[in-house]
Amino acid sequence: MTQLYSAAAAPLVCTLAVLFKMSLSVDHVPMLLWSTQRSQWNLDTALHEGHVVSAQELTVLLQPVFTQNSRNLILFLHDTEILQSSPSSLVLPAVDCEATKYLLSFLLESGYWKLTNITNLDVSQLEVNTSEPNLLVVQLQPLVSGLNEISTLEAVAENEKIIGRLTMDLQERGIHFSVIYTAVRPSRISRRTDVVRELRRQLMATEEDDSLSYPPLNVTAGNDICILFYASNFSLKANSSVLIDLTNATFVMQNVDISSSECSDINTTLSLKYTKPVNGISSLEIRFLMTNKFYGGSARNWSTLDSVEIVQDGEKFAKFNVSVISAPAEYSFHCQLVGTSNLYPARLIPSNNEAKNWDVFISRLQIQGFNIENNQFSYASDCTGFFTPGIWMGLVTSIILLWILAYGIHMIMQLTTNSRFDDPKGAALSVPQTE
Repeated sequence: MTQLYSAAAAPLVCTLAVLFKMSLSVDHVPMLLWSTQRSQWNLDTALHEGHVVSAQELTVLLQPVFTQNSRNLILFLHDTEILQSSPSSLVLPAVDCEATKYLLSFLLESGYWKLTNITNLDVSQLEVNTSEPNLLVVQLQPLVSGLNEISTLEAVAENEKIIGRLTMDLQERGIHFSVIYTAVRPSRISRRTDVVRELRRQLMATEEDDSLSYPPLNVTAGNDICILFYASNFSLKANSSVLIDLTNATFVMQNVDISSSECSDINTTLSLKYTKPVNGISSLEIRFLMTNKFYGGSARNWSTLDSVEIVQDGEKFAKFNVSVISAPAEYSFHCQLVGTSNLYPARLIPSNNEAKNWDVFISRLQIQGFNIENNQFSYASDCTGFFTPGIWMGLVTSIILLWILAYGIHMIMQLTTNSRFDDPKGAALSVPQTE
C-alpha cells in the first residue's frame, strides 16, 4: 500500500511549497494529485515552465479519477499552503483559478458521487460505502494573514494532522482512494515580515494591492445596491474546535441567503444565512448591524458597525460589540484584520456568555452600508491610526534623550570657578575652614 508520508517525498514537498509561493501573486494555484494506486498517472508527462494548466487540460488530467476501479476521491481545499506529497503523485505547478474555482461543481457533474462534507474531522465516525463512488470534501483550516510565524506554523501543523488522520484511517480499512489537494484562489504574499508593519500603514511607501479575486457580496433594494461586503477570509470557530470557513460559500459559490437583510438611510442590517455549514449545525445566521448618525463634533454623518450577531440553529444567540469600525457616511470601511483576537486592530468583543464560545477571523474586511454610488465601494476609511507604535516609540525615545541633554546642559551651567587662586611667587594661600 502506498505510504503517503515518506522521506522520499521531502524534495517534492519543498518544490511544491516554492511553486505555491511563486504562484500566489497571479491568477493560478498549484495542485497536487496522488493515489494509493501507483499507476494512476503518467509521471513522465512533461509540464513546461510557466505553463498554466487550463480547465480543458485539467479535465483530461483528471480522467484517471473517473476510470479507476475504486472510485473514492478526497478533495482537500485550502487557501494558502500545500505541504503534502506521495511517491505516486502528479504535481501541477500552475492551474488556472477559473478551473479550481468550479472544480467541485465539475466533479459532481462528472459522476454520481456520494458527497460528504467534512469539517470537524472525526474519522472514527466516518462511514464510507465502497460499493458506490464517494467524494469527500475537506475544508482545511485557513491561514489568517497578518499573524506571526508561530501561529501560521501551528495552523499548518493542524492541517497536516487532519490530512494524516483521514488518509491513514482509509488505508487501514483497506480502501483505495485518490486525492486532489489545491486552493480555490491565489492569495497575496506580503513582502513585509514583522507583525507591526503588517497591521499598520507604511508612511513612506505604499505596496500595490491585488485586484479582488472575486466580486464583493452585494444586497440590492429595488434596482440599487445598498450593501457591499468583501473579505479575503471569513471564518468562525465554535467551542475552539469546530472550524467553519464561510469564504467560499459567501463569495465564490454564494450559497448564502441574504433575503433577511434590511436597508434604510439610518439603520442597515446585513444578514447572512447558511444551511448546514458543518456537521452538527443545521443553520447559522450572521448579522452585521450598522447605523448612520450625525455627530455635531465633526459636523457630518458617520456610519458605524455597532454589533455582530451569530444565531445558531435559531436558538443560540451570540452578540459581539465592535470597536473602531466607523467611517464617514460617504466612505466604506476597510481593515486588514477583524476578529475576536487581541492582536487585531478592530476587535469583536463578546457581549454575552454565548459569544465566548465563538472565535471570529475576518481578513481584509471592506464593508459599506450607506451612500453606495455606481454599485462599487467608495473611498475606504482604514482602521489604522496615523500614530503607529513605531511613531510613539520614536517620540518617547526622543523626549527622553532631550530631557537627558537638557539636564546635562543645566548641570554644566551650574559649574563655578574659584574666587581666589594660589600665587606661587607670593605667600601660600590660606583657606579658613569656615569658608
